[in-house]
Amino acid sequence: MDARDPELNKDLSATLQARKDLGAEYESELVDSFMEKVNERVDSRVEQRVRRELAQQQTSFARADRRPIGPPSPSPRFARYGFAGVTLVLAIPLSAIAAVNAGTGGLFITWAGIVGVNVAQSLTGFLAPKEKPDRDDWS
Repeated sequence: MDARDPELNKDLSATLQARKDLGAEYESELVDSFMEKVNERVDSRVEQRVRRELAQQQTSFARADRRPIGPPSPSPRFARYGFAGVTLVLAIPLSAIAAVNAGTGGLFITWAGIVGVNVAQSLTGFLAPKEKPDRDDWS
């Protein structure tokens, strides 16, 4: 609120003049009346600012590209390497269990499964249908 608000200055001058005319016994009522006017002005200014801020936030959100908030998803290349790394780490105990319980044949079957899972996972990137962009994202 501007300290040089002409309407508020008029109200203050009128309040001071009324105090001179009416005397000190009406001072508290005059001050209360003036403070009520000031509070109404402050409330209206705050309401205007809140509306303006909300409108700015809504327009900025509407213009944003609506990406989900949070950490970025890993690229498919890193996801593929991560999956391969996990399967190789898990291959160690699986190989030991297969070799002890089923011998060399079990070891070969275990490794065929590990290789098969990795091949299938790597092919999903090539065979997956491409996502079509939403109509809203074409702007």
